[in-house]
Amino acid sequence: MLKKSLLTIASLTSMGFLPLAHAADQPVDNRWYLAPFGTFIKTDSDRHSDDGWGAGLGLGKMINQHINLEIKGFYNELDRDRTRKDWELAGGTVDLQYFFSRQRLAPYAVVAAGGMNTYLGGRNAIGFIAEAGLGLTYAVTDNFLLRSDVRYRYDNNQTHVQRGTTEFDDMTVNVGFVIPFGAKPTYVARAETPVADVPVAVAAPDCSTLDDDHDGVNNCVDRCLRTPESSVVDNAGCPVKLVLKGQHFMFDSAELTPNAKELLNGVAESLSAYPQKNDIEVQGHTSSEGSNAYNMKLSQRRAASVVEYLRAKGVRNRLRATGYGEDHPIADNATEAGKSENRRVELIWIEN
Repeated sequence: MLKKSLLTIASLTSMGFLPLAHAADQPVDNRWYLAPFGTFIKTDSDRHSDDGWGAGLGLGKMINQHINLEIKGFYNELDRDRTRKDWELAGGTVDLQYFFSRQRLAPYAVVAAGGMNTYLGGRNAIGFIAEAGLGLTYAVTDNFLLRSDVRYRYDNNQTHVQRGTTEFDDMTVNVGFVIPFGAKPTYVARAETPVADVPVAVAAPDCSTLDDDHDGVNNCVDRCLRTPESSVVDNAGCPVKLVLKGQHFMFDSAELTPNAKELLNGVAESLSAYPQKNDIEVQGHTSSEGSNAYNMKLSQRRAASVVEYLRAKGVRNRLRATGYGEDHPIADNATEAGKSENRRVELIWIEN
């Protein structure tokens, strides 16, 4: 049975590490966290015991966008009949978790190793344990995640706490939550790219004197030759920000005006002709007229209206609509000119 158990652990472990060659990207999140959990344990028949329950607490750190490292302690209790003493299991492991993605619903594989103290009928012994399994987390907020996993646990019983067997093979189901410390790191829109890092396109000899899309970047180095008018671009001529302001929505409404649709048509054509894989956040902003709650809803509806229009035009980028209400003015709300400047929608290209 020992040989079979070790082969099972080795197989699950190797499966968990197959994608590690792709984990060298910059971390999305690198915070410390606490992870309390409850446990249901499906016992090995060799224990001659009912299934049991337990609880524990983990302290971990998100190392990069794929890896979590966690130290965990636990206590389990298994019921037996009235003529025999209950099992009491207390121990700890070091867990290595591999996340296949860091989306809101994030699957992961886990391997763990550690020690466990077993108490049974007056006998007490410490042995080695190893675990392997699969799990899921669900991010309710940036600072609260639900988590559950199912694990195979190998328990070395060489000290013969229960005579007649030298090992146990249990199954555990853990359900709990994760509480990260501090604010979640956010992506920052690409502001500028050093010219030295931009590959020079092969073009006609006079390309350095041409700027077909009038974005301030000549055709020799411009990688996005159909940039929408009024875009803010990086040194490669690709947009990082586009502001829709003025009469782009009907009064007190999220309905786009013909002028806005014409400008967004140019955005859609540019993304189709020169596709960028960046996510795009569509931010809605208002002036200070009206209540803050109303302005927040109006800005969200206007941002969502832009997202819906771009999707209808075939834009494949991941688009996220966010309303900021009157919280981020760029001009003085005490004047009509300032209020007009503050009524805007911004498209922000997110750096991946």
